[in-house]
Amino acid sequence: MQNKLSFHQSSVTLEIIGLPDYSNNENKDQISIISQWKLIIINKPLIEGKIEHLGPIMNAFYIYSNLLIKNEIPLFESKLINIKADNLHIHNIVLKSSKPKVKPLILKIGNSLLADTINCFDQLNESPKVRIKKPDLSNNFPKKIKYGLNKKVKFVNFFIPPFIAICSLILFSYSFIYFHNPFENIEKKEQINLE
Repeated sequence: MQNKLSFHQSSVTLEIIGLPDYSNNENKDQISIISQWKLIIINKPLIEGKIEHLGPIMNAFYIYSNLLIKNEIPLFESKLINIKADNLHIHNIVLKSSKPKVKPLILKIGNSLLADTINCFDQLNESPKVRIKKPDLSNNFPKKIKYGLNKKVKFVNFFIPPFIAICSLILFSYSFIYFHNPFENIEKKEQINLE
């Protein structure tokens, strides 16, 4: 008999259906072998799939939300899912089926539904009753985003050392000016000349 766990947040529900892994002496209420999952968003079509689809979809939502938070171009594209901002409050999601000749599912959700969906994914990640491979965000950034991040790091690494050198030079020069008073030297020379 399969177990079913639900994670709720306001208008979004994530259902995980699967079995415990008895070879690891797991509790009968545990889910380690996920056979199916369902994402239910109020007033939207049902989203469901296999376990191999869940990780990439979760990653897509996490990466997209990180782009929004960082005020970068909110756009995520992959073979399975595309997410882009329509405006500040509406997000277009295109879910592509792995089955041939099935049209993609297109959803428009607002900020509250996006936040609720991510909250359900967070609950799943934190649940002790479900064992899933945690999404590795660092390896799943699209090439465009990776390139942008590398470009920024290279830019910072290029300008930080000269900036520190210039600041050090200014500070070092200022200390010489502070301790060395040219008017004292002129007065001493005049006193020597007078004698």
